Amino acid sequence: GWAGDGLGAGGKNRHVCHAAARLEMGSLWEEFNRLGTEMIVTKAGRRMFPTFQVKLSGLDPSADYVLLMDFIPLDDKRYRYAFHSSSWLAAGRAEPAAPGRIHFHPDSPAKGAQWMRQIVSFDKLKLTNNLLDDNGHIILNSMHRYQPRFHVVFVDPRRDSERFAHQNFKSFSFPETQFMAVTAYQNHRITQLKIASNPFAKGFRDGEPEP
Repeated sequence: GWAGDGLGAGGKNRHVCHAAARLEMGSLWEEFNRLGTEMIVTKAGRRMFPTFQVKLSGLDPSADYVLLMDFIPLDDKRYRYAFHSSSWLAAGRAEPAAPGRIHFHPDSPAKGAQWMRQIVSFDKLKLTNNLLDDNGHIILNSMHRYQPRFHVVFVDPRRDSERFAHQNFKSFSFPETQFMAVTAYQNHRITQLKIASNPFAKGFRDGEPEP
């Protein structure tokens, strides 16, 4: 059927081959990236700031899609922060990779029209360093560097859809969203920028505890 003649760029299904994603708050991500973005990981799980948000285009409005994210190590090193030089230094080999987990956007699956109508926000996603986490949070090793990846998956209605799995998704990586996982901010300028730009950090700005 249409599978054979419906393949687009790079042998991808025509429902995903034109998919495009634009990172929202790009200038804020750039600002963090210039300083060396750090993301807090906790046992209970901590949300990312900036939040990973994208604007989608090029989807089939009437087709169903699942959106998801995963996080891949950027290298095989563990790091430490050198305060005297305000820089990250390699401090040995990476710890064994934490269990690779996928975060599905809670609105999945949904029609292409719905995904394209508004900005897609992964604000429910949480990062943890608890290897035994049973809440479905993304498990990362502290003092390791990661690249978030975003995937658009076409929900193929055919019975033998698993045969076409490699054709039915498109992946996006934004280099400016790379970060170091930490249990506490190391670079004080990152702390300042988070407080200045995060509406939920108002308590820190006012010098009062958060309500």
